[in-house]
Amino acid sequence: MGNYRTQIKGIGCSELLANSLKSKALDDALSTKNVKRPKRGESSHIPDIPTGILNEVKKQNNRMVIKEKMAKTFSIPRQEIVEKEIGVEELKERWPAYLVGTCTKNVSLDVYRILWTNIFFFSFLKINAEFLRITTVPLQARFLSSLYKHHSKLIEIIRKRGGTVREKTRDILKVLDQSLDVNLRRECLLKCLIVYLGENVVQKDEAESELERCTMAVFVLREKEGLLQPPQEIRIVIEGVEVINELPSVSMLFGLIYALNLSYPSELRYTFESLQKVFMEVETKKMSRRVCSLSVKL
Repeated sequence: MGNYRTQIKGIGCSELLANSLKSKALDDALSTKNVKRPKRGESSHIPDIPTGILNEVKKQNNRMVIKEKMAKTFSIPRQEIVEKEIGVEELKERWPAYLVGTCTKNVSLDVYRILWTNIFFFSFLKINAEFLRITTVPLQARFLSSLYKHHSKLIEIIRKRGGTVREKTRDILKVLDQSLDVNLRRECLLKCLIVYLGENVVQKDEAESELERCTMAVFVLREKEGLLQPPQEIRIVIEGVEVINELPSVSMLFGLIYALNLSYPSELRYTFESLQKVFMEVETKKMSRRVCSLSVKL
């Protein structure tokens, strides 16, 4: 086993090749610089590209089989995302929507791209599927069940806090108490969580002008003022690009962070860490003090 890593690197293991000095730029050709490692409990970080799966693309009326092949070939765009660190806008151009219904015989030379729809993770089912492939954890089912599990205790903890937290959550808790809408109550709960962890909920009218410069944001648009009104539209913006405009829960944004291999935004790092380690229960051994305190109280 002494030279095991050397042998599998010679065979072509993607994860080892990504960190080899030969694959790095001259400025980064140091063994300790820009090392790409799995993070946040990822089981499939840079999976190897499978072989012998391209014949099905040339057949017609073969949608279900191709869907299965897509699950096996997710390693191809995944390697581009991790190794090349391409942006969202470039990703849209590199993976266009060629496969909408059935597959035709006149296919593009880049056969792998035909296996994937436009931004393969920019729909609810595909975000869930991509998150499951990366972490082996079901995204939306785990997220919603965990919110339900911790809802009562979390509200109790937030109500006991005084000072700035009480001031900022007073109006949000009033809406939560008055509303019977499940989605609206979840929204209020997550806003209270953000405030409790010492981070800010930016209002739409303050942030909408900054849309093109947003690294990551969720825009909740309402027809009338007031939190009691159901949202008319919900948008997710990443790197100034609107990637999804209809959102069942913030779990989709959490899933996109994994699918796009993004870091947590510094302004909400404790919120996303608590979603990952407390609610989703992914890589729970290492927590910041703030998140660990919340976990103990829950």
